[in-house]
Amino acid sequence: MDLYGIKTCDTCRKARKALEQAGKEVAFHDIRETPLSQDQLEAFYAAFGDKLLNKSSTTWRGLDEDARSGPVLDLLAKHPTLMKRPVIVANGAMTLGWTKDAQNHWF
Repeated sequence: MDLYGIKTCDTCRKARKALEQAGKEVAFHDIRETPLSQDQLEAFYAAFGDKLLNKSSTTWRGLDEDARSGPVLDLLAKHPTLMKRPVIVANGAMTLGWTKDAQNHWF
């Protein structure tokens, strides 16, 4: 199971801890330290669309209108912290965030 997020993100830490306590083997990928490849970005975007872009993030609020109007994949490539987190991938399935639906899927 792969968890993509940021190590300082509380939601990512909660998800990782819960999954590991449930006996799942979690490979954590800090997207700030190792940015996603273009293929990964495209796969995540194909699965989640514009929901992948976190418009309530500090990074988003710091961007001017010109930067915000760019293509989503370009924004995510340039500013990895704009990605809603975590993205969890395992056995051909993918979830976004640590919602009740995501938790139910993995447990």
